[in-house]
Amino acid sequence: MHKSATLPSATIGWKAAAGPMLTLMPGQLHFGKNIILKTLLGSCVALTLWHPHKHIGGMCHYLLPCRTRRPGEPLDGRFGDEAVETLVNALERAGTQSKDYIVHLYGGADTMPDGMNLKFNVGERNIEQAWQLIDKHGFQLDGVDVGDYVPRSVSLELPSGLVQIKRGGTPPAGVKKP
Repeated sequence: MHKSATLPSATIGWKAAAGPMLTLMPGQLHFGKNIILKTLLGSCVALTLWHPHKHIGGMCHYLLPCRTRRPGEPLDGRFGDEAVETLVNALERAGTQSKDYIVHLYGGADTMPDGMNLKFNVGERNIEQAWQLIDKHGFQLDGVDVGDYVPRSVSLELPSGLVQIKRGGTPPAGVKKP
């Protein structure tokens, strides 16, 4: 049985390639099985979840760590705390617990040029939020590639749990490596 969790705001612009592949854009997430999930990250963060016995899982791609949500306002996948809450709700509906999932954490690059007078440290804040969420939910952390100055491409094959990461070769224009 295929279970899928999406957010109303996260369904806009979803593009699936031919075959069982789904490319997640910023603010989007997916939970299910028998699909390959892919995304491209800069300062955003992706968490991949995989249940090694049931071969189900998901991925979220969030832009910002959190927001102040008004009562009754729906969850929004653009924010880390809300994206992970949606994934946790989906895995609980699937009859599983977060502690049984293997998690990988990617992204959070510093993509702002060094010459900028104002830096928001979005990537760094996204990474910190991810660490807190992993601890809060008791996920089993297995792979991490965060920070630095390069974009990343991430894929998760839900049938096997294989996670692949490709790092961009050069930092964005104006960004200097230390």
